[in-house]
Amino acid sequence: MRLTHFGHACVRLDDGDRALVIDPGTFADAAAALAGATAVLVTHEHPDHVDVEALKAAQAGDPALTVHTHAALAGDLGGLAIEAGERRQIAGFTVQAVGGRHAEVIDALPGCPNLGYVVNGLYHPGDSLFVPDAEVETLLIPAAGPWLKVGEAVQFVRDVRPARGFPIHDIHLSRIGREYADAWLQEETAYTRLARGESADL
Repeated sequence: MRLTHFGHACVRLDDGDRALVIDPGTFADAAAALAGATAVLVTHEHPDHVDVEALKAAQAGDPALTVHTHAALAGDLGGLAIEAGERRQIAGFTVQAVGGRHAEVIDALPGCPNLGYVVNGLYHPGDSLFVPDAEVETLLIPAAGPWLKVGEAVQFVRDVRPARGFPIHDIHLSRIGREYADAWLQEETAYTRLARGESADL
């Protein structure tokens, strides 16, 4: 299985002729990620996690493209609802939806649903630090955001205990900020930063 980072929270998993995209948002190269994709997972409705126009264009170009997300968003995206705790075969990948709520920024906001996804041992948490009851070989680690501080990201890695980790959700960071976050996170697991468009074989 090949992991490709398309920027911010967007990744693509390729296995043979099957391709699964997670969170093709407006801060990512969403159109490139979606090109030839078999299916899409969306954690929640914030634009940095779903570029609605790019997604609808991909659906128009390929009516067989399936989109899976939480029930409150599925209808708006022409997708299929999936619930926390549900395990489903999607594009030949084993997907378990976990979590359920977006991490709090302040005063219980934003208060929207957020599903994380464990896909063949890889975990994308979206905007949350939910620790799943599942074995995680590869963790996509949120590195920055209005709902996150670096100590929480470090503790998240310690709690999940993955074999390896890659940072995501880092558009908010400067070059120095990325280096700072990396210095903390690389102490916790086998850690690699993928540049936009760069891939790693898992």
